[in-house]
Amino acid sequence: MSNSTFSSQSKIWERTRLANEIQHRQKAGERAVFTNGCFDLLHLGHIRYLQEARSQGEFLILGLNSDESVRLLKGPTRPLVPAEERAEMLAALACIDYVTVFPERTANNLIDLLRPAIYVKGGDYAGAHSDVPDTTRLPEAKVVQAYGGTIRLIPYLPHHSTTELIARIKQLPDRAS
Repeated sequence: MSNSTFSSQSKIWERTRLANEIQHRQKAGERAVFTNGCFDLLHLGHIRYLQEARSQGEFLILGLNSDESVRLLKGPTRPLVPAEERAEMLAALACIDYVTVFPERTANNLIDLLRPAIYVKGGDYAGAHSDVPDTTRLPEAKVVQAYGGTIRLIPYLPHHSTTELIARIKQLPDRAS
């Protein structure tokens, strides 16, 4: 397959253009699924989560935190991979139909603009009841609820997080001499 046949960059959209596309597709009866996150180091937990998210509707939109947004959430040493590279790698996954980068700390404004039928996050955002989101940790849930969207929580895959991966890397012996 040549670069002219398929480019993951063609799946990276600016938010206003993406909003028009989603509105058109949802009016045609398709259910948009939206999720968001930093996705700093891609790992098996991400892949399984994104595949399950995609299975919830007809197409999957990924809202990707910008570099500045990741720093606000994760600290000054993150992200490890710049947003443009993270976006292109994620767009290369078959389960993702669209990627858009957002600069805000939360995806509230983006979700309010796009209004996907289904909002998906990991089960680690569940409240006291495992199927109900903790809106103090997941402020986007209130936006989705306000326009009548559906929120789905996907079970968390234990021991598969970027934070744990970074910790394991830091424990590796230094081979530089």
